[in-house]
Formats: sequence, structure tokens, C-alpha cells
Amino acid sequence: MRVRSLQEEPLSVDPPGWVRDAVFYQIFPDRFASSVRVPKPGPLETWDAPPTAHGFKGGDLVGVAEQIPYLVDLGVNAIYLTPIFASASNHRYHTYDYFQVDPLLGGEAALRELLDTAHARGVRVVLDGVFNHVGRGFWAFHHLLENGAGSPYRSWFHLDETALERGLPLDAYPQAQVRREAVGGEARGGAAAGAVEGAVDAVTVPHGGDGSSLGRLGYRAWWDLPPLPKLNLDEPAVREHLLSAAEHWLHVGIDGWRLDVPEEIPDGSFWAEFRRRCRAVNPDAYLVGEIWHVAPDWLAGDRFDALMNYPLAEAILGFAAGSHLDARVVRAHHEYGRQVRRLDGRAMAERLEALDRAYDPAVVAVQLNLLDSHDTPRFLTMCGGDRDSYRLAVLLQATLPGAPCIYYGDEVGLEGGMDPGSRGAFPPEAAAHDRDLHAFVRAAMRARHAESPLRHGTLGVVGTAGDALAFERTEPTGRILVAANAGDGPVEIPLAIDAEGDPDAWEPVPDSALIALPGWDAPRYRQGPAGTWRSIALGPRSGAVVRIS
Repeated sequence: MRVRSLQEEPLSVDPPGWVRDAVFYQIFPDRFASSVRVPKPGPLETWDAPPTAHGFKGGDLVGVAEQIPYLVDLGVNAIYLTPIFASASNHRYHTYDYFQVDPLLGGEAALRELLDTAHARGVRVVLDGVFNHVGRGFWAFHHLLENGAGSPYRSWFHLDETALERGLPLDAYPQAQVRREAVGGEARGGAAAGAVEGAVDAVTVPHGGDGSSLGRLGYRAWWDLPPLPKLNLDEPAVREHLLSAAEHWLHVGIDGWRLDVPEEIPDGSFWAEFRRRCRAVNPDAYLVGEIWHVAPDWLAGDRFDALMNYPLAEAILGFAAGSHLDARVVRAHHEYGRQVRRLDGRAMAERLEALDRAYDPAVVAVQLNLLDSHDTPRFLTMCGGDRDSYRLAVLLQATLPGAPCIYYGDEVGLEGGMDPGSRGAFPPEAAAHDRDLHAFVRAAMRARHAESPLRHGTLGVVGTAGDALAFERTEPTGRILVAANAGDGPVEIPLAIDAEGDPDAWEPVPDSALIALPGWDAPRYRQGPAGTWRSIALGPRSGAVVRIS
């Protein structure tokens, strides 16, 4: 990593201001909406069938554009799309060409329509950049497969050079052995099932890889997975190719990049140059990295504006789910299984305060605050389908510092376990939607837009009790009290907030002060001496948002 010299200008944290006011919606393009205006080349997986690892359902970018009115009504004003570039995987993290929008998604014309439609309604669009590795169908890797040591692109990848010089081919398709053994077995009068299973096992690797791909495949692969050759970013031509792609799509009109597995590219000079060149094209481009832990070094002003805030998501899950947390589902996830624990009110407050202190306040305000994603089970599934858990989570997501990010379909009750289960198709018929859940998410996000302190105010915890907590969002123009009770019984949360009122009396929170959220009863508060609120009372598994001033 490059060390900055004393002569260089000091770094400044300057995230784009629009992100403070953003509500994001993450879309997996193949699964959100399909337009009849995008021709399909052949049979597709049935839309409402359970998702599979290799099936394509035919969602496209024109379909996303046609759903912009739905998203705007929900309160969304920013979209994060998982990869859209040419690829042979339904998730498109196996890039074939960084300069081509996948034809199955409608090509560049469909992206143009989406950008124009979204921007006309005040909706920003952020793309997913996967710059650590490519698919084995990537044009430069294909050239290497065809030409071996004679390919001028050999320096673009990490290769077993000795084997390549000896004329040994790269083994990009090791499962071809499965077919050879199966066909051979059938020719001998048997299915050779045992041999086939053995061959499949031979190409599996531990989660995260064991470093064996260089010797086993002839090239270094991400997590040692054969379909994902790792790019050699020490090669200037590779860096320029990637940086040019980032610039190109900003010129086309996108509003930022979500960067996949950036820690796999530890060279800080690459990301510094990435930031410089992106900001030169669009000074308001939002750069957010997929890092699963607290990482302040990445947000010091020289690389990213924000991170996907998985530590907050884990805390919200541990608190909001309460007794409904499905430990079996959570344990199946490589990260959540290690990090998610049940949190009572005090533990949740301590976690919120620690995350608030971890970064510059300008960074905290633009963190991408997701609850789940294509890389986790769906939030409802991790809560055993409990709707109150999701409502409490959305309450926190909508009122804490940072930009909320809704994973497509969560707002209508979509469930699913580990990949591919969490990547199901959005139900197109309103009759299949959980309308109460949708109404709650809509109200929460609209409250965030309406109340400036929820987007721009400082955070301060003001009380905890059992499985409940209360915090305040404060700015010079007003204060908002947020209270959440994840417990299965009613609770009284002691407070210390200056406010007008008579001492020692229980009162319902006035309608003029209460920001109504559907499905929850209005809270009561106990007034204290000298114009203070002594406590607030909530029913089981509920919350409240109240204007204090």
C-alpha cells in the first residue's frame, strides 16, 4: 500500500451530499421485472418457480425502468443494481466484457432508457463493479485459453508460468472430467455414478479457497473457483482497462459504483486512482465498497465514500429479531453465523454508539445501511417469517444515520434462505404482496424524507430497558425521538429529554408530535419535573417516532 508523503495535501472526507437524502433499492436484474419489449432468445426458468443456481428468469433493465413509478411511490430515490455486464451467470459476477451490457438485460439501449427514466424522476443509479476477477469467458482469458503461452494477454492473469511454457493447458473446465467418466461408464454398460461424484468432489474447495488453484488449474482463481480467474492488477494494461471502464459508464450517466470484494485488491494506489478518475468525470459519484467489517482506513478520503454497512445489519438483526431469530438459518451464513448474536437494548445501544464513533460523521451519514442482500438469507427468513421483526428493523434502518437500502421484494414479504434462495423473482401480481408490510416500509421511508433530523441530525442514545432502546436525532432545526421495543412484553424506557409538559403524569403522545407508522399503537410518555420526559411506554414488538421539537 502506498505511503503518503509529507508534501502531499491532507486527505479530506468529501462524500457526495445527495447520499444523505437517499433511500436505495437493491435490484438483482434477472429477478425483478421482465419487459415484453426485450426479446428473449429461448426458454427461461418459470418466473414464480424456486430460483436455481443456473436458471435465468428473464428480468431486464427495461423492466426496471417500467417499475420506476412503483419505486418512487415506495420512497426510493436511488437504485443499486448488481452486475449488468455481459456474463454467462444469472448474477453476472462472472464478467465477460466490462464495456457491454448483457444482451439478456436489453443491452446498452435498455440501460439508456433506465437512466433517462430514473433521472427524470430524481432517482440515481449505481452499478456494481467487479474488478478483482472475471469470468472464464472474459475475452482476454479466452484468448489465453486458445493460444497458451503465445497470448499477449498472459500478463493479465496470475499463471503457473513454468507449466505454461511446458505447453500444459489451463484447466478452466475441470468438470469436463465428470462428463468423460460418465460417458465412458455408460459405454462400458454402467452409469459410473461413483466416479462422477468423486470427480465433482475433486473440484470443490473450502469456503474462501485454499490457494490451490494456481497449481491445480494453472491460474490463480478467486477463492480457487475455476470460473473466476483473478486479474493481475500489477499489469498496467489491466489497470487501465478497468479504470477506463469505470470512467466510461460514468460518462454514460451512472451515479456511482458499488465495488465488489475490494479487499482482494489491497493495493491502495489502485483505489486512489480509481477515486480520482471517477470524481474527475462526476464529482458527485458515490463509491461504496463491499467490506463486511468496520474498516475506517478505507474511508479516510482516498478510496471510498462508504461501505456496505453489514456490521449495522448484523446488530439490527440480533436486536429486532429477538426471540424469533432463526439460529439455523443464520448459522448457515459464513459471516452472519459468526457475528450475529441476540442483543438486548443496552447491548444494541452500545453497538450503535461504537459504529457511530468508528468513522468521520460525514461518512456515517452516507453508509449503505442494508438489512440483507443477494449474499445473505432474506431478513424475514432469518427471523422465522416474523413480520414484527422486519418492521422494527425498517424502523431503525429509516431513522439511523446512513442511507437505507431495501433489498428488492423484502417490502412485500419475499423470503428465501441462502443463495440461490434469497434471489427469487419479485412477485408481479399485487395479490401476492404483503400489503401491510409494504405500507409500513412506505410510511417509514416517507417519514425519513419528511423529517430532516432523520437524515442530517446527530445520534444520541437516551435510554434503554430490557429489550428496548430509545435514541434521538438532533439538528438545530429540530429533534426526533425514536424508540423500539423488541421484547415480547410492554416496556417503559426511562429517558432524560428536555421537553415541555406537566410533571409526573402519563399522557398519550400528541398526534401533532407522533409520526404515525401503520400497525402500531400510539405510545404514552411520562412527564418529569422541569420540563423533561421521564419515560416512554411501548407495547410489545413495536416502536415509535416522535417530534420533540
